[in-house]
Amino acid sequence: MAVASPHVLNNSDALMTQNSPATDPWKVLLLENVHPDADGTLAHAGEVEIERLPKAADGDVLARALAGAHLLGIRSRTQVDRDLLDSAPELLAVGCFCIGTNQVDLDAAAERGIPVFNAPFANTRSVAELTLASMVMLMRGIPRKMQAIRAGEWLKSAEGSHEVRGKKLGILGYGNIGSQLSVLASGLGIHVYYYDHQPKLVHGNAREVGSLHELLELSDVVTLHVPSTAMTRRMIDAEALARMRRGSFLINHARGDLVDVDALSDALTSGHLAGAAIDVFPKEPKGAGEDFASDLTRFDNVILTPHIGGSTLEAQSAIGRDAALKLARYVSDGSTAHAVNFPEVEAGSLEPGRRRVACVHSNEPGFLSRLNEVFSAIGANVAAQHLQTRGKVGYAVADLEGELPDDLEAQLRSLEGTVRVRLLGPG
Repeated sequence: MAVASPHVLNNSDALMTQNSPATDPWKVLLLENVHPDADGTLAHAGEVEIERLPKAADGDVLARALAGAHLLGIRSRTQVDRDLLDSAPELLAVGCFCIGTNQVDLDAAAERGIPVFNAPFANTRSVAELTLASMVMLMRGIPRKMQAIRAGEWLKSAEGSHEVRGKKLGILGYGNIGSQLSVLASGLGIHVYYYDHQPKLVHGNAREVGSLHELLELSDVVTLHVPSTAMTRRMIDAEALARMRRGSFLINHARGDLVDVDALSDALTSGHLAGAAIDVFPKEPKGAGEDFASDLTRFDNVILTPHIGGSTLEAQSAIGRDAALKLARYVSDGSTAHAVNFPEVEAGSLEPGRRRVACVHSNEPGFLSRLNEVFSAIGANVAAQHLQTRGKVGYAVADLEGELPDDLEAQLRSLEGTVRVRLLGPG
């Protein structure tokens, strides 16, 4: 596997920490062609040395590449498990330059004091645009006409071809993608309905319905925009498909396990559904060299795309900047805002003349008292302090004023319950 030459970006604002002295750069490993816009954003952390692997890696290859790295950036195919985390004692944080984080053992990372960040909103526009385009293509019968013309047929008839204006779009999941889609669809004169298990602010001309059944029964097109959870997996099964209007369409640009593909095939075969657009699948190839197989490929009224809902240059650039900024802020000022597995602390920029203690600890009674006893014993003034917990993990951040002893880190590491401690700010 080819390894790109390290790329070094300089910044004079490097901060001293337990893991990276001010004289050394932060070592960053990026895999799977993370967008190059991440490089400049990572430089907000100080001097960085970036090594890139063009593809996903695992096992010994990944462990060797990760040796000595402080930050790891991956996309969806690289797997980060307990064994890998144990082999990387210098690792401070993991950035998933994508939406999902299923490829990381989040609990194991948290137990080792490693926050995991992602970029959940950066591809919102791209997915919404593809969904709206798919609705237009399906209602015009474009998939069948494309296949016919390649076979030499000239299907110029308007039969079965409709404008989207005035049609009913049912959005299941009214989060960032669903709500933005409703705005775009409203602009085309589409009547938008949505169902979400939580109350949401309405956008455009969208109207909330009271149940999934109601949404399925009234919509000309149903589109899915929910995460994969125990509640949502295979929620579009034979019963749900039977509730959809005859001649309606299904779009799934969310997660592959939301739809029972066999039941969808049956609904398409019977003609109950007039077509579908599917971008995600229960089983997807691990790489370009692996074949794709699905019963849905036999239908000429189905749009199949290879999980590209967020695959635009604009989205990848935004994801690169978003995830990289979260990593940079964590190593530079200890911020864990928007971490998916970790207590969230937003401590802000460190004021001149102060040092910041960032301490990951077991979430058990008494730790904060022990921490403050150390500060009191060394005569430090606590100018600001933050504490948050999540599950078994606690995260305390304190800004100190005054002269600090050289062995402060050692004292804090020896405290009962300390998992990891860093001292930030110029020494």
